[in-house]
Amino acid sequence: MRIAIASDHAGFRYKERIRRLLADLGHDVVDFGTNSTDPVDYPEYIRPAAQAVASRSCNRAIVLGGSGNGEAMAANKVRGVRCALCWNIESARLSREHNDANALSLGERLLAWEDVENIIRVWLETPFEGGRHARRIAMLDAD
Repeated sequence: MRIAIASDHAGFRYKERIRRLLADLGHDVVDFGTNSTDPVDYPEYIRPAAQAVASRSCNRAIVLGGSGNGEAMAANKVRGVRCALCWNIESARLSREHNDANALSLGERLLAWEDVENIIRVWLETPFEGGRHARRIAMLDAD
């Protein structure tokens, strides 16, 4: 899978660890930055990662910040992106099963690394259920 990754300064450390994790799992990772802990404006990095998903040059995206809230909001401004802010395995699983989330937002300041790694694995491995959920996804993607 080709996965876009992006963060602001507050998510940079986990972004680097996630980039290595994804590569170790056999995924092709496209890193949209940032490249340090120096303060930046997160939309400048998150929007291009979300656009890569919308244009289908990447299958999914993982975005990070201190809380992940702003990053999820920025990603969800891009038409065709369904970014879920996840805080545990269950929220990650449901974001895929019920919402076909194609982007994942995580907060480095709020999550332990062990939780992040488990959330990512579940999010990557969980398929979309379809069925009644497909109708709702169509509504989300409509004008």
